[in-house]
Amino acid sequence: MIPMTTPKSPDAQPAQDAAPSLTPSTEAALAPAAHAPASPGATHIRSFVHRRGHITPRQRDALEQLMGKWSIAYAPRVLDCSAAFGREAPTILEIGFGMGETTEKIALARPEDNFLGVEVFNAGVGSMLHRIETSQLNNVRIIQHDAVEVVRDMIAPDSLAGVHVYFPDPWPKKRHHKRRLLQPAFVALLASRIRPGGYLHCATDWQDYAVQMLDVLSGEPLLENTATDYAERPAYRPQTKFETRGLRLGHGVWDLVFKRKG
Repeated sequence: MIPMTTPKSPDAQPAQDAAPSLTPSTEAALAPAAHAPASPGATHIRSFVHRRGHITPRQRDALEQLMGKWSIAYAPRVLDCSAAFGREAPTILEIGFGMGETTEKIALARPEDNFLGVEVFNAGVGSMLHRIETSQLNNVRIIQHDAVEVVRDMIAPDSLAGVHVYFPDPWPKKRHHKRRLLQPAFVALLASRIRPGGYLHCATDWQDYAVQMLDVLSGEPLLENTATDYAERPAYRPQTKFETRGLRLGHGVWDLVFKRKG
């Protein structure tokens, strides 16, 4: 995943409820996310730092029982989205869905669209799998892998109806800014995968990252801003309780919505 800057999720449990280890078969299935294979000539900085972290019993059970049902294994070949979802529909790529709260709400509100979520952390994947199953979100699939490699290797050019990148890790220390996901090379790659008329929607609660995002997105020749600078939060992006609390405390949130040129 692209690590998210979200506070504790509703899935968080007390330390004494820590789940036992995953079974060997599930560990083997998750291993590629920890060591994503680089394609020939790959030089990108990995878009995440892998760490196991704590998972709840519910998340563990979802990983054990639902990965085969709702996830797609990374492979260095273009994904057939119509086959993966069992239908022809516009596909939205979401990079770094965290615990899946926002993805679930958007997918429920937009049943006519397919949502392909990319995340690396076990807790988030387990939480999202549980949400998919509980809400019967037949329009959501998960790939647990590095986002840069998924976009580069599995997404066909001019194929996506949209891309969501919500609250990616801001890497606040200046010396770490080079690790931020939204750099010119990756934005150019994303833009090439969005079909003409499609959109790229980013959001952050770090002002200096918002400034960098605006600069990078504005510099991409294939994209054009739908607003003068920052956009109003689109109705389809729900405001989470953590965002609501932050806004009440005076923290800012910046949305950027760019459109792929024809």
